[in-house]
Amino acid sequence: MTAEHTTAREPELLRLGGVSVRFTAAGPPALDAVDLDVAAREIVCVLGPSGSGKSTLLRVVAGLQQADAGQVLLEGREQRGVPAHRRGVGLMFQDHQLFPQHDVAGNVAFGLRMRGVSRAERERAVAGLLDLVGLPGTQRRAVASLSGGEQQRVALARALAPRPRLLMLDEPLGQLDRGLRERLVVELRSLFRELGTTVLAVTHDQGEAFALADRVVVMHEGRIAQSGTPLEVWQRPASEFVARFLGFDNVVEATVRGRAAATPWGAVPVPDGTADGPCRLLVRPAGVRLTAAPEGLNATVEARTFRGTHVSLLLEPAAGPRLEAACPLRDAPEVGARVGLSFAERDVVVLDAGGPAD
Repeated sequence: MTAEHTTAREPELLRLGGVSVRFTAAGPPALDAVDLDVAAREIVCVLGPSGSGKSTLLRVVAGLQQADAGQVLLEGREQRGVPAHRRGVGLMFQDHQLFPQHDVAGNVAFGLRMRGVSRAERERAVAGLLDLVGLPGTQRRAVASLSGGEQQRVALARALAPRPRLLMLDEPLGQLDRGLRERLVVELRSLFRELGTTVLAVTHDQGEAFALADRVVVMHEGRIAQSGTPLEVWQRPASEFVARFLGFDNVVEATVRGRAAATPWGAVPVPDGTADGPCRLLVRPAGVRLTAAPEGLNATVEARTFRGTHVSLLLEPAAGPRLEAACPLRDAPEVGARVGLSFAERDVVVLDAGGPAD
């Protein structure tokens, strides 16, 4: 679920400082004073629901959307007024946007031809890139004859051909079926590592983002709600919005006193150092432990769903809102069974108020 994070920080390649975009004077901003840094060779995935501002952010960096306020710096140089084709960035969309009148080689060589690269050099570069993306010898194939996954690889080779200092991906695998997406995302991460490519990608697919990224940035209503390694964001969502966006619904009001919190489910242990007082509390499904005897808090199994690596249980407790629990298949009780419940401190997260980070 997570990607390995680069420990040594590379020099900064991209910096956004206070970037704001408004499409209407009366409406909310599409981007609201966004600050974001991307280091050289870093893979950053911007994740968020529709309308969160993630695609607008990408368009601002690419030069396809003018910011109303703030700075976009590439290698320390302000990009205001620099047209998209002079920014030295590559952009790949989910619909590929290949040129149907050109064969595979013609598509991959497009950017090189625009830069005046010689024919012999273009041919060498195209052959090397097609090898790299797993399509050797396909130069003369018509793009219409390619599968969706093959078209995606051609689009990637075309974006990489001019050797952009920053490669930006807009829902890069969005039109592919899940099995193919899961295979390609592993290949993409390996390819970017091999080439040392700096990547800024936007997606709504959590699995894709967590598998590809060194760092995940979650957006909400035009602002950054959380930024961190995939492991940090998954294990410790910063706010109720992030928790629920990631699919965690075991969130309740609580009051912390010492090492436990009073909740509608009764006492729930909290991490050492948690401040006393009211809060919103998340119990990750893995932290809802089932006991054979219904002692203390007990619940009825309302539903069970096979998730491949585990079974997800929907529980109706005797007190408090419904709970989701995760357990191994061999231990999963049947629907209608009565079980006891306890909570594991390691999977309890104290959440911020729920809005974007300041």
